[in-house]
Amino acid sequence: MPEVKFEVDVDSPPDEQPGANPFNRWHPDIPAVVDVEPGESVRLEALDWTGGQITDNDDPNEVRDVDLSQVHYLAGPVHVEGAEPGDLLKVEFLDMGPLNERSEFGFTGTFSQKNGGGFLTDHFPHAAKSIWDLDGYTVSSRHIPDVRYEGKIHPGLAGCAPSQELLEEWNAREQELIDKFEDDPTSIPNHPTAEKEPGVANPPTTEGAQMGEMDPDEAEEAAKEAARTVPPREHGGNHDIKDLSIGSTVYFPVYVDGAKFGVGDFHASQGDGEVTFCGAIEMAAYIDLKFEVVKNGMEDHGVTHPIFEPGHRGPNFEDYVTFCGYSVTEDGEQKYIDSHTAYRRACLQAIDYLKQFGYTGQQALHILGTVPIEGRQSGVVDVPNACSTLALPTGAFEFDISPGSLGNARDRGDLVVTDRPLE
Repeated sequence: MPEVKFEVDVDSPPDEQPGANPFNRWHPDIPAVVDVEPGESVRLEALDWTGGQITDNDDPNEVRDVDLSQVHYLAGPVHVEGAEPGDLLKVEFLDMGPLNERSEFGFTGTFSQKNGGGFLTDHFPHAAKSIWDLDGYTVSSRHIPDVRYEGKIHPGLAGCAPSQELLEEWNAREQELIDKFEDDPTSIPNHPTAEKEPGVANPPTTEGAQMGEMDPDEAEEAAKEAARTVPPREHGGNHDIKDLSIGSTVYFPVYVDGAKFGVGDFHASQGDGEVTFCGAIEMAAYIDLKFEVVKNGMEDHGVTHPIFEPGHRGPNFEDYVTFCGYSVTEDGEQKYIDSHTAYRRACLQAIDYLKQFGYTGQQALHILGTVPIEGRQSGVVDVPNACSTLALPTGAFEFDISPGSLGNARDRGDLVVTDRPLE
């Protein structure tokens, strides 16, 4: 086992960790707390993305009331000797898993439309929660019966620190989008509600900021411009790609000396799109990593965004039920080659299908968010309709969900859903 270079205590708050505290903002001046040589392998541990705000109980109001200003808590930053701006940081994901005997559960949330929202928040506006047991890599939930499968574990978030110039570019372009939405909410074509909530981007804020081991006075000032960790960007970040599992190799652009790599937001499993927003099985975890530096790789290889080679570890499902969606809204409005609308329709088709077996809509939503569904942009040229597909693996269920078994519905309970939604 590689040496543990970043350790967490899941029973302590994020700012009272036994060693270096994790960080939850992107800023070039957050100091590195782990040093590695090229070719070295290390183990890093990470809290769950909320820093322990959601626990193993049946209280959905933990999801309703999550403080989203303080996510995500990342392990690192890691300084890789010799890495310079313009290089590529080659990172091999050697192994990862739950923190056994310290944290052996995961959770999935439907976020309130008034606090986070999500892809289908107009259909599921109220907070709900499911808890998952982690038996090694196999997952099951007391809130979603008859579903048990080997999850596709991965970090939702990994990347290198931005340069000051890149940070300023991010803030400028995202603020422009916020301003545009405030001036004319209908100008954002894919916003699920066209209302103030949920917002279209998350600007910098000192509220909830944890700047790692930065000097407190400097941290307060830096947090005013530090980027939130919510979206993915050209440095990596919150990609939520389920295929970045064990055995994957990722090449990240380097923008600062030492790269200052960070990782976290681990998922025991997730479907393509993470459609419930907090849609994966969120967990605390460890990861074993090996670092190499590709000198001048950004220019020599024309790489300006992360590229990766997925690992070969399963699960490898063979049989699927696949649902098609087209770029026509639920209200019958024709959209032009809109894959976002098309994927929504494919998801809603799958949710309606799962209801035929006795699942509630909320349960079906969490199934799509956690089971390794395969989402595809199947067609983007046949005007006016884009076509998206969602393939649901039948092997994740302990009963037959093929179309030939339709009609075999039974009561399968429900998630825990808040009875006091936010107004």
